[in-house]
Amino acid sequence: MFLEIAQIEVTPGSEPAFEEGVAKAGPLFRRARGCRGMELQRSVEFPSRYRLLVTWETVENHTVDFRGSADFQEWRRLVGDFFAAPPAVEHTRQVLKAF
Repeated sequence: MFLEIAQIEVTPGSEPAFEEGVAKAGPLFRRARGCRGMELQRSVEFPSRYRLLVTWETVENHTVDFRGSADFQEWRRLVGDFFAAPPAVEHTRQVLKAF
């Protein structure tokens, strides 16, 4: 399993609309090949900063399957207008879990 971490800065004042767009996008991720879960976290210190956390079976499920799909285009349609800058995206894999 791999974790996609997308840091997303939204235009100040658009936070409620962005969160609504992400909520509407839930089914897009739910049906995506290899997607095992998605959550959105909001920064306390920087309220216009979010982290989208998506668990994928493989990196390619995200970078090839999802990004190449019509659902990715719909995702961007739902939330892209709120981005203050392009999201910073990375993929990680768990190497240790203490609890």
